[in-house]
Amino acid sequence: MLDVIIDTLIDSLKLLPFLFISYLLIEFIEHKSSKSLEKILKNSGKFGPVIGSILGLVPQCGFSVTAANLYAGRVITLGTLIAVFLSTSDEAIPVLLSHPDSAPQIFKLLAFKLLIGILAGIIIDFIFRKKHNLKKDIEEVHEHMHNMCSHCDCNHDHGILRPTLKHTINIFIFIFIVAFILNTVIYFIGQEKLSTLLMSGTIFQPLIAGLIGLIPNCASSVLLTELYIAGNISFASVIAGLCTGAGIGMVVLFKVNHDFKQNLKILGTIYAIGSISGIIIGLIGIV
Repeated sequence: MLDVIIDTLIDSLKLLPFLFISYLLIEFIEHKSSKSLEKILKNSGKFGPVIGSILGLVPQCGFSVTAANLYAGRVITLGTLIAVFLSTSDEAIPVLLSHPDSAPQIFKLLAFKLLIGILAGIIIDFIFRKKHNLKKDIEEVHEHMHNMCSHCDCNHDHGILRPTLKHTINIFIFIFIVAFILNTVIYFIGQEKLSTLLMSGTIFQPLIAGLIGLIPNCASSVLLTELYIAGNISFASVIAGLCTGAGIGMVVLFKVNHDFKQNLKILGTIYAIGSISGIIIGLIGIV
C-alpha cells in the first residue's frame, strides 16, 4: 500500500510544471478577454448556439456561470445556454495538457464537443423559437458572477499569478486524490473488476460517464479525464461525461433561474444529449 502512495505522489508531482504553464496561459487569456467574450455572447443573436459553443471551449471557470446568468435574464436563448454547457470542458483541458502524451487528444475532444454543442443548440432554438422573448436592456449580472467565482479569483484583482497558483494547487490536489483512489481500487480489486464496474466494452458506459459529469464540481472533469488517460473509459464515454459537466454553471442556473421545473428539464436535456452523443460515437467506432 505504501508503494501505491509513493507512486501516486511521484506521478502527480511530475504533472505540476505542465499544470502551472497551462493555467498561466489560461489565466492570461481569461484576464485579457473575459469581458469581450461575454459581450460577444450577449450580442450573438440567432447565431447564439454557434458563438456560445465556440466560446464555451475557452477553458475558464466563469464562462458557464456567465451563460447561466445571461439566460436567467433572457439575454441569450435556451439553445445558446445548452451549447455553452455542452462545449464547456471545465478542467479537462489543463489535465490533458499536463499529460504530454495525451495532449493530441485535445483537438479531437474539442472538435466533437463543438459539433455537439452547435447542433444541439440550433435544434433546441428551432424547436422553441416561438417561446424566446429576449430582453434587450437589462442590468449587468457581473456582481452575481463575481460572488459565485470569488473562490477562484475570477475577477483577477490580484493579477494572473495568484489565481494561476491557486488553480494549479487545487487541481494538483484533485489529481492526487483521484489517482490515489483509482490506484487503490486497482490494487485491491484489480483492473478487470474496475472495468466491469465502469461497464467497459459496452455501449452503456457513456450513461455512467454522463452521470459522473453531472457532479457540479471540477472534480468530475478531473476524474473523467484521468479515467480516460488511464484507459478505463473510452473516448465516447469521456465525451459524454464532459458534455454533461458544466462546472458550477448548472448550480448557478438553479440559483438564478427561478423556474425549478425548467431547470430540471435543462439538466435532463444536457444529460440526454451528452449520453446519447457518447453512445452514437461509440457505435460508429470513433476512439
